[in-house]
Amino acid sequence: MAQDTDALVAMTRILSPHCRVTRLSGGALIADWKRTRFLGMTTADVQKFAGVTSEERAELVTGLVRAGCATARRKAYVDAEIGLWLRSVHLLIRTLGFGRVLRLLPLAAPGYARADTPSPQDVARLKRAVQAHGRRSWFVDDDCKSEAVTAFVLLRRRGFKATLHVGVREHPFALHAWTAAAGLCIPAAAPRGHAFTPVLSIGSGSG
Repeated sequence: MAQDTDALVAMTRILSPHCRVTRLSGGALIADWKRTRFLGMTTADVQKFAGVTSEERAELVTGLVRAGCATARRKAYVDAEIGLWLRSVHLLIRTLGFGRVLRLLPLAAPGYARADTPSPQDVARLKRAVQAHGRRSWFVDDDCKSEAVTAFVLLRRRGFKATLHVGVREHPFALHAWTAAAGLCIPAAAPRGHAFTPVLSIGSGSG
């Protein structure tokens, strides 16, 4: 029973948000409510999702992607691509203002297409790259808003869950922005030990 539950949880993480999986006596039923379609799976196929590294599991995921029940994950961004995004986001913030850029985020960073979270290693790598470019660039100059928005957009465009926070500190007054994903924050949520109280969070709900 526990193994079946683990398998269903693993499968749910792969499926697109509009799909729901229900355990049946002979396997599972995937309901695609976006297109009103149903896909049945045997018990053996369901149990393959509980494996961590399995060629058979990879074949099943490919089948779900082809059936439209899952979204293929985008490849990781290369370092130069991250730097280009960071500079572009910073220019957009300086041109339009931070508030307007936040309102444009649903266009640049659509709701995540997968229910799983990125690995801490993926987020740590992105954090190192974003902050390294931010420190090296005289144009960006270690700007927290640009780093947070860039991280949020890149994570969401890869289909991952991420939440962008804007926080405030009263004494002395200051604003700070960071993106949280997989238990990590880009940039740090409390820089130099100064805590900020979130007053706005984007991406913490279902969208």
